[in-house]
Amino acid sequence: MKLKKFALLSVSDKTNIIEFAKDLSLLNYGIIATGKTAKIISGAGIDVAEISSITGFPEIFDGRVKTLHPKIFGGILFRRDNIEDVKQAEESGIFPIDIVCVNLYPFVKTAENPNSTFEEIIENIDIGGPSLIRASAKNYAYVSILTNPDQYDSFLSELKNGAVSEETRKQLAAAAFSHTANYDTYIANYIEKNFGYERSHIRINYPLESKLRYGENPHQKAALYGSFRTYFEVFHGKALSYNNILDLVSAVELVEELGDNSCAIIKHNNPAGAAIGVDSYDAYIRALKCDPVSAFGGIVALTCEVDEKLAEKLNEIFLEIVCAPSYTEDAIKILRKKRDRRLLKQLKSVCTKDILFRNIPGGVISQDADRISLNEDEIKIVTKRKPTAYQLEDLFFAWKISKHTKSNAIVFVKDKTTLGVGAGQMSRIDSAKIASMKAKEHGLDLTDSVAASDAFFPFADGLLKIIEFGAVAVIQPGGSVRDQEVIDAANQNNVAMVFTGIRHFKH
Repeated sequence: MKLKKFALLSVSDKTNIIEFAKDLSLLNYGIIATGKTAKIISGAGIDVAEISSITGFPEIFDGRVKTLHPKIFGGILFRRDNIEDVKQAEESGIFPIDIVCVNLYPFVKTAENPNSTFEEIIENIDIGGPSLIRASAKNYAYVSILTNPDQYDSFLSELKNGAVSEETRKQLAAAAFSHTANYDTYIANYIEKNFGYERSHIRINYPLESKLRYGENPHQKAALYGSFRTYFEVFHGKALSYNNILDLVSAVELVEELGDNSCAIIKHNNPAGAAIGVDSYDAYIRALKCDPVSAFGGIVALTCEVDEKLAEKLNEIFLEIVCAPSYTEDAIKILRKKRDRRLLKQLKSVCTKDILFRNIPGGVISQDADRISLNEDEIKIVTKRKPTAYQLEDLFFAWKISKHTKSNAIVFVKDKTTLGVGAGQMSRIDSAKIASMKAKEHGLDLTDSVAASDAFFPFADGLLKIIEFGAVAVIQPGGSVRDQEVIDAANQNNVAMVFTGIRHFKH
């Protein structure tokens, strides 16, 4: 080949690759490409040399080996201003490859496809591609590496103006190393999990999705990374804030656990109210009555469609977010009247993460997500009085709410509706007092209610306080050295009590 400038193209995502190759050709670049990429470019009438014609060696093993050759990597890696490098390149018949455009086999897409076989997933581990990308990025002083079709236009615009700046090559190199790091993260995590090995490292490599206005407070910078928009569609209102996102996830996790026709109102990561109703309107009305004051500025999540009737009701108070799986057209028209309130459509379940992480000095701590469920066969009724079937349903409902409430948590419930929630106190008795105070404040009667505690009662005093406020049935984990003292107190007050054997601390 007599041309002095060369570009190597080898892409799995062939978006706009023909247009890119055509522009490079018009700029007097010789095009080198691998099999399928070369075929597409050639089919568009653009001159292209296949890799094998440069290396003198055919692609082998169904394309497993094609770019791994000194003439390719030498052309990328030799230093153009190094006399010895230039001399060796000339002696070896190596010419400079100044532009490399590579994106990788779709490993992630293949691995996430439930219909993919293990063999198909393994075959989508790219070998040559990451090597080309890393070599090009390492030699950014002379080589431009493109790994995303979104980079083509701005790159070509600069190239047409005479030359690509060093700053642009640095940006492309940084993006390239990030691209391969992310790719390797998915592969390593998948292999360890599917080979049954314990995770040796925590590998987190999420792309920047958007910058946030600020974090928990205005003086804290914040950003959103990952694929949040695959879970939620924000179709109206202001951009989500850091706190909005945390509260939104808490709300949706809770209603997903409660099930059909459920509603949760979250404020500062705790339930201000939750209920299961006959429809979305009924569920919201029931949830709202628990604490209508705290609901102001809260986040509302539902598992059912928002209709016109509910939309009118939602518009009566200020809410930061309304999230539901669907909305009627009339409901959307009504809800859009509130210009800044965010309206979200939930696209898929949020309860998919198996492992949770938290930052600590020097690293992170991890734990399994709290996905354990409770069924009637596993509970233990420890008192003389047995809960009725209806009370048992309410106890299970209260237990789910307590799971999603900051510890120490006490939750009063009647008719699958929260009547009082006490959260995040140093004393379980204080949580009970707050729950009772809230109920009285909003005219709710705790007489004949049921109550849930997220952890055991270390003494009988906490239980006695709940009984004093009106509960006739209680659900708690049990497991205290003073369990018998607590059981005796329940029996003396003719209260039913259920042990779950499961604690749900939420810090």
